[in-house]
Amino acid sequence: MIRFGLRLSLAGGREAATRLVIIAAAVALGVGMLLATVAGMNAVDAQNQRYAWLNTAVAPDTGAGDPLLWSLREDYYHGDSIGRVEVAGLGPGAPVPPGIPRLPAPGEFYVSPALADLLRTAPPAELGDRFPGHQVGVIGRDALPSPDSLLIVIGRTPADLERLEAKRVTQIMTTDPSDCAGCVVGIDGDGMTLVLSVVAAALLFPVLMFIGTATRLAATRREQRFAALRLIGATPRQISLISAVESTLAAAIGTVAGFALFFALRPGIAAISFTSDPFYPADLSLTVSDTLLVALGIPAGAVAAAWLALRRVQISPLGVTRRVTPRPPRAWRLIPLAAGLAELTYFIGRRPETSNQQIVAYLSGFVLILIGLVLAGPWLTMAGARVLAGRASRPATLIAGRRLADDPRAGFRSVSGLIVALFVTSVASGVITTYVANRGEPRTDSVAATSLSKFFYPEDGPVPAADQVPAAELAAIPGVRSVTIVHENPDRNPGEHGWQGVITCAELERLAVFGTCAPGAQVVSVFPDLIGPRAFSLESSIEWEAAPVAPADVDKQPIVSVVVDTTSRSAFERARTVLIKAFPQGRFPASVGEWEANSAQLIMQFQQLANVIMLCSLPIAGCSLAVSVAGGLSDRKRPFSMLRLTGVQLRTLRGSSPWRRSYRCWSPPPWRSAWASWRRTCSCGRN
Repeated sequence: MIRFGLRLSLAGGREAATRLVIIAAAVALGVGMLLATVAGMNAVDAQNQRYAWLNTAVAPDTGAGDPLLWSLREDYYHGDSIGRVEVAGLGPGAPVPPGIPRLPAPGEFYVSPALADLLRTAPPAELGDRFPGHQVGVIGRDALPSPDSLLIVIGRTPADLERLEAKRVTQIMTTDPSDCAGCVVGIDGDGMTLVLSVVAAALLFPVLMFIGTATRLAATRREQRFAALRLIGATPRQISLISAVESTLAAAIGTVAGFALFFALRPGIAAISFTSDPFYPADLSLTVSDTLLVALGIPAGAVAAAWLALRRVQISPLGVTRRVTPRPPRAWRLIPLAAGLAELTYFIGRRPETSNQQIVAYLSGFVLILIGLVLAGPWLTMAGARVLAGRASRPATLIAGRRLADDPRAGFRSVSGLIVALFVTSVASGVITTYVANRGEPRTDSVAATSLSKFFYPEDGPVPAADQVPAAELAAIPGVRSVTIVHENPDRNPGEHGWQGVITCAELERLAVFGTCAPGAQVVSVFPDLIGPRAFSLESSIEWEAAPVAPADVDKQPIVSVVVDTTSRSAFERARTVLIKAFPQGRFPASVGEWEANSAQLIMQFQQLANVIMLCSLPIAGCSLAVSVAGGLSDRKRPFSMLRLTGVQLRTLRGSSPWRRSYRCWSPPPWRSAWASWRRTCSCGRN
């Protein structure tokens, strides 16, 4: 029976070959996407392992060997993060970071290949002048989380790093950052696994529907063939074996093609920055268990799908010829859809207070709507088909409406995948774009992105005096619009917002872009960066509250920050270089947009998720629809041939909507004598 099943699959004519190719293509898509998801999870783990050494500050002190002074800070260039590691060995046995042959001496540094390219192309005043010394080598790949990683290891003297309050370590961190407490660099492995799992579920759902639709291709013809085999003595087990051989063959071909598709597209997949940094192609690897699970699980699933698609033949060979009209769907199918719409309508203007309550409220509503669409689809199809048939003025419209109303479940099944894909993509795109617009990075032309701030914290060392700020040098840079010194607020209870700086209204009026003073105020309380949290950076004009400080006393207060507003990226980076050289201690200067870019990393991942779902699910659903229509056309050859014999014109049949087959005969319209003749010979009776 196995050889017979192979012969039916390979030598069954054009129809069998087409079915084999379509099922194999559907399986190849599913296998390729599943492999990409599994490999993506493995790539996240591999990337985290190479992030580990950057968390050396939290490595346990072994007490063995010479210590190493270690300082890790984050710098930026054109919005891209630069990891700046400064080291100083306290003996010949000090540990050496991975990727470099030795510790750099004072005045030397190693850079990643991507940063080396930047140093060659960027003007020194914008980037290169920030780093003391000269380049002596390139950091190896085993220390780089990503091909685009911007990293630099700078050699300093112990005295320099002691002023920077560097950590004293005795070993380089080798543990996955997701497994250690206090890690500041790395990827949320669990979060990325969740994101990739959502991607897999969102993509595999239409793919599985595609596989199921492809398996049912020409189901009527196959059922008739299997029923004939049953009538001549074939057992249900033999029929199941033949069906399993056909599906296994297609699934095996599709699985091999899916592996080939994955390895062909792996370089392109590696370039997708799910973690804000692209992967190395080799990181998208598969373990032996992953390979065996996919290679054996997909064909097994295809066999199960084939058995379910042809389960009617398993019951009785005569069941194929007993084509009776199925029971029409009932109106109760509308209840989940109505409940989901009612729930979301109720929460308009009644937003729950906590995030967990919001997730439960909104997510449950969308899930109810999704389930309701699938359940209510057949009933809505039946209602629409009856209206179409009742208002038909042409034979083609009448045939299409009557056929849909006769079996609305089969009609809706052909478009259910497309409907679900449209719903998922529309919701994903709407939610993600709204969330990014409200909580993503500010616009590049906003003051939150064009102004640079350098904070001075007491724990970073002595706070400089006003005359130590290179205000004249900064103001001389072409493209610098203003240089502002913000002083400390002497009020230790500066209102509900906790504004820690003060500025005179005369200065604020000169700046203009940073807001306005409250009516009658001469000095106002402000945030150190003159912008503040995201809620304030979104406002076009902030009105700052008055501060109980005299204008003459503002300059007497310690400095809190220096804010430089620019009109170009070149001026922005040159001003950053000047501030870094003047104040090397503490946190490097940055804009609100750059600081918020780190917190927006998860948002970017969700945005990538929405893009991938939209780009992949809709074409897959469209292919599923096309296969379903093609299968319906193949199944309707016999009933449409009968209609042609009764005198129905070819253009009338072509005008009928290409839905699935009907299981009953149709009563003819009275204006066709040929239909009347056909009705007298039809055993199905009037509708």
